Amino acid sequence: MATESEEKALRYRRAQSVSKAEEITETEKKVRKLQYDKPIHTPGDSLFSWSSEFNNFTGLVNWGFLMLSIGGVRLGLENFLKYGFRVNPLEWIVVLTGYNEGDSNQYPSVILIVFSIVPVVISLLIEKGIAVDIIPEKVGITLEVINILFVITLPAAVLQVKGEDFSFVGITTVCMLYLIIFLKLWSYAQTNHWCRNGLKRRNMNNTLRRQSLSAPNWNELVNAEHEQSKEDILNDTAVAARLTKYPDNLNLKDLFYFLLAPTLCYELNFPRTARIRKRFVIKRVLELIFGVNLVLALFQQWMIPSVTNSVETFSKMDPIRITERLLKLAVPNHLLWLCFFYLTFHSFLNLMGELLQFADRKFYSDWWNANNITVFWRTWNLPVHLWAVRHVYKPITEMGFSKVAAGIVVFFVSAFFHEYLVSVPLQMFRIWAFLGMMAQPPLAVISRFVQVKLGPRWGNIIVWSSLILGQPLAIMMYYHDYALIHFKPTEATE
Repeated sequence: MATESEEKALRYRRAQSVSKAEEITETEKKVRKLQYDKPIHTPGDSLFSWSSEFNNFTGLVNWGFLMLSIGGVRLGLENFLKYGFRVNPLEWIVVLTGYNEGDSNQYPSVILIVFSIVPVVISLLIEKGIAVDIIPEKVGITLEVINILFVITLPAAVLQVKGEDFSFVGITTVCMLYLIIFLKLWSYAQTNHWCRNGLKRRNMNNTLRRQSLSAPNWNELVNAEHEQSKEDILNDTAVAARLTKYPDNLNLKDLFYFLLAPTLCYELNFPRTARIRKRFVIKRVLELIFGVNLVLALFQQWMIPSVTNSVETFSKMDPIRITERLLKLAVPNHLLWLCFFYLTFHSFLNLMGELLQFADRKFYSDWWNANNITVFWRTWNLPVHLWAVRHVYKPITEMGFSKVAAGIVVFFVSAFFHEYLVSVPLQMFRIWAFLGMMAQPPLAVISRFVQVKLGPRWGNIIVWSSLILGQPLAIMMYYHDYALIHFKPTEATE
């Protein structure tokens, strides 16, 4: 082991050598300029070298965008020449409303969407019953858990009885809505539980403060003083006049605002904007109208034929043909995914936030720059990420479990709901989406290792590769299994 003085001397010699090298270079440049051979060469790295520190690749980005556009137009023309014009706006109404072509009197998806109000009102009644001591807290928590589980199981139970009456898109919409309500009611019940516990601790500290006059306990006094300082802030007259306190928040107006707000995490007082910007609302509405029609047209014209033609390939398990189909499906699938991301997390959530004057508009971060899988999952869907951290990750760590265990539980919950959104609408249980999500923790380790060893650019490439190739692979696997169950072999291989 080198001593401290030796390490300082070593650093000093290194600093000297760098300075000397620069001095020699500058001196050499001056001497060379005075020579008669008219020198034109100077030290420098190629622009594509990491050491060049060059970062202006705007022209290459424009080139890549142009090549992607040309390739997309060519694929679109090929698709049109092969399948004809498949876009039919009337079918959009059918699949979005859940209208069944075989029975003109049923709109089962619409009925389930309207019925979703019932468990919401039940949750409010349970919370009010607990707040006014009509329902014991333990009984109330049990009722809340039953009500929340009822929300997530109702679509699956109805499908077992009336599965043939639902369109795939209609029941998918229902499952997505009920899952959102499930997450929101979970947050609503847990947040109100925190508020009740806070009030109990406050009342207990007030009692301890009065008792401490005759029998002082210093730990209790310190805690009481801390709570008192918090109470002084909360009781500030200027602030208290504007903020809602528990249990005044237990009303339909507050709950329905939370259900419509672009967030999954309940608070008694959300940050609000001063006004609604009409021009901003118009822009988001136009984006939604154009974007939804574009997504549905691309799905009908491009996605469905590509998925349908992959059944025979998967049945024969030909690796070369599977790879070809995977790459062919990757382009339209990824384009639809990007459109879905923009329409959902930018256009729709911003529209709802503006109409409701909801001030927190950070629905996503720069996930496209993610250098590993962990960063991607933390940045691409902030409403779900914040819900998972607030209502799953932190409560588990506060119970004494490790962060690794809490992280695995979060991915397990996410994997379950990914599978729920696929298997329930398809009315068949498979584990491809579940396994895909549970593969994310080891993939995160691999991408982190690549980022450290090869640099952040290669970590980002792994993130994009998993997005571009992983989703179409899962789609083909699900459709292959679905076709084998519901279609005849001759129909599935056309």
